[in-house]
Amino acid sequence: MIGALSTLDRFLPVWIGVAMAAGLLLGRAVPGLNAALEAVKVAGISLPIALGLLLMMYPVLAKVRYDRLGAVTGDRRLLLSSLLLNWVVGPALMFALAWTLLPDLPAYRTGLIIVGLARCIAMVLIWNDLACGDREAAAVLVAINSVFQVVAFAALGWFYLQILPGWLGLGEGAALQISAWDIAQSVLIFLGVPLAAGYVSRKLGERSKGRQWYEERFLPKVGPVALYGLLFTIVVLFALQGHTIGERPGDVARIALPLLVYFAVMWGGSFLFGRAIGLPYDRTATLAFTAAGNNFELAIAVAIGVFGVTSGQALAGVVGPLIEVPVLVALVYVSLAGRRLFGAPPLEGTAHR
Repeated sequence: MIGALSTLDRFLPVWIGVAMAAGLLLGRAVPGLNAALEAVKVAGISLPIALGLLLMMYPVLAKVRYDRLGAVTGDRRLLLSSLLLNWVVGPALMFALAWTLLPDLPAYRTGLIIVGLARCIAMVLIWNDLACGDREAAAVLVAINSVFQVVAFAALGWFYLQILPGWLGLGEGAALQISAWDIAQSVLIFLGVPLAAGYVSRKLGERSKGRQWYEERFLPKVGPVALYGLLFTIVVLFALQGHTIGERPGDVARIALPLLVYFAVMWGGSFLFGRAIGLPYDRTATLAFTAAGNNFELAIAVAIGVFGVTSGQALAGVVGPLIEVPVLVALVYVSLAGRRLFGAPPLEGTAHR
């Protein structure tokens, strides 16, 4: 199996490690790089990161067979489970971890709660694809998360940051002022643009050349772009925070602990839950990754917009993807090995189907 994979696939963890190290070194070694990368922004996110995310998402969304989405929308077990895990369990778990592990650091605690409220709509598509999850299911669940983010993010922020701490006698909460339009703008840019491009590519490609040509000739050519976009995004993310990690390693470690617990519990619990309710492997993997991932683009934009670029809340937001990337890469391999729980042999490595 490994011999059939491309060099990029076989050594993906190595490339990701190299990208992380390269970003950290660039951030520390090149004066003014941080300011240059932050100079141009889209929806509060550095333009290089935005471009990397769009490159990363387009090939995955181009692979989705949009004529099969109806089979996903009819799966009530999957949809209801996803809503429960994403909008009830996830935010509540992050709230509990933030208050338990960071009781003396209110700024970092608030930043982590914001990360927990921002459900994933972007990078999860990569993890799902690498884990051989259901692409059509991932597209549907990401779309549902997008709608819920627009209508529920601000209300949940008000509840978890102001109301619930008071009810539990934890002290005065933090205010979170953000409009539905600000959230919708982030969703439209980071999901709407690549989704539209992927849909149009498939429709035009199949109409002009047929499905066989599109899937056997076109997709293999654009598929690697997703991982190139991922590696580029990782380099930029780590370059932006290289100086912070070097100057405040203790703070980064404090923030990282609840994040590690969060990703492990959300992914592991969701994977076992999917197995328990009888979902097949591909949809269980999709359920687990969409529940464990977070929309760091939105979380960082909200933290910076509300509390400022140098705030502790913003630092917690940017540490999120620095922990999420290596942890969820590792969970891709755990997921593939977990296929045996569904009666299928584990796969050796990852593959772009």
